Amino acid sequence: MGEDTSRENKNEGVVEVPPPASEPAPRELDPRLLAMLACPVSKRPLNYDRQRQELVSKAARLAFPIRDGVPLLTLDSARHLDE
Repeated sequence: MGEDTSRENKNEGVVEVPPPASEPAPRELDPRLLAMLACPVSKRPLNYDRQRQELVSKAARLAFPIRDGVPLLTLDSARHLDE
């Protein structure tokens, strides 16, 4: 016979949102962008540290953070490699 259509769907209109990840996946840095960037102090090439999400200048002994895919190449945001 036919289905009972008088029952309400309790979940109708409810959107389930997955729980936030404990750590967001690191964004990849575009290799073309990396090829164009240089250390603002030494003017030498930077090395990409994927795990730490930093651009490292071995010549200046500085690491510049990458936030939301954007390199922050200021001395205020840099970390000394001695730390």
